[in-house]
Amino acid sequence: MDEYPEFTRNIRHSNAELEQFLQSPIVDQRQFRCAQIELALAERNVRELHAVVGRGGLLPPLASGTYLVNEAMLDALRLARRGEHASNLGAFIAHDIAQKAGVQAYVVDPVSVDEWTECARLSGSALLERQCLSHALNSKAVAKRYARELGKAYESLRLLVAHLGSGISVSAHRNSCMIDVTNSREEGAFSTERAGSVPAMQLVDLCFGGKYTRKQVEELLFREGGLYSYLSTKDLTEVERRIASGDPKAGIVYEAMLYQIAKEIGAMATVLNGRVDALLLTGGMAHSQRLVSSLIERVGWIAPVVVYPGEDELQALTEGVLRVLRHEEPLQVFGSAGA
Repeated sequence: MDEYPEFTRNIRHSNAELEQFLQSPIVDQRQFRCAQIELALAERNVRELHAVVGRGGLLPPLASGTYLVNEAMLDALRLARRGEHASNLGAFIAHDIAQKAGVQAYVVDPVSVDEWTECARLSGSALLERQCLSHALNSKAVAKRYARELGKAYESLRLLVAHLGSGISVSAHRNSCMIDVTNSREEGAFSTERAGSVPAMQLVDLCFGGKYTRKQVEELLFREGGLYSYLSTKDLTEVERRIASGDPKAGIVYEAMLYQIAKEIGAMATVLNGRVDALLLTGGMAHSQRLVSSLIERVGWIAPVVVYPGEDELQALTEGVLRVLRHEEPLQVFGSAGA
């Protein structure tokens, strides 16, 4: 029982396969997706499992840690009070596969991990509280990985972590907690497909102008914003190709995204009073040398920059469960006091 994979498989589903679920809650995909995973396990003749782990979804605010999947958690995900998202499927898939194998199912550092200070919650309107939803799994994992590589305790470091993916989360870490983070669903820098922070009064006009439904506005902000809104592509590599071929619009939009990311990193540095041990860049966009180099030029003065390209979420999930199975940290139970 160790951290090294026996095999990995990325199972992709075509738009045609998923069309049948377009009008249904995301959890209705569980049987379809489980069947594909079970087929992959059978093909590799995997007969014995010790545990099963999935991504944690849009649950109520939780402490960081590894959680047992129980009925209370599944009920909360069915209600989807914090929104529909593909991550909501993780606990269901883990539960279904684990049940057949006769083992426990877990999630690790769900997107709803909330370690904020109270002042971070105020938005500027008593009617609107900031919501802590982020790429907690990857952000916490790379922070702990950096601490291990440095030979220091995670809780002793003051870190900034910029998760640069289809959504962008910039977080401040102090005393082993993410004390603030941009919610990539509704604030911060725009990304390949998310609009990030947008002008409030223009958004009000957009919502009440009669042209768009609520669902259409959500799509415009969450899946059709960012690079896609301006350039009709979510492919960062394609945008960089356009820039190399002399496309001025692609250059301006790309530069604007970098500009906003750098602003968010600079702003988050103030949460740590400017005393930052390291800035960690991670997520899919961190594979781009052009993007990383440009960001270092803008924010490298804040702290040493360390790059962990990609997300390594499977590794982070594995490590979280192993810490519990090895009794290195306590198991969290959803719905219990303090969880």
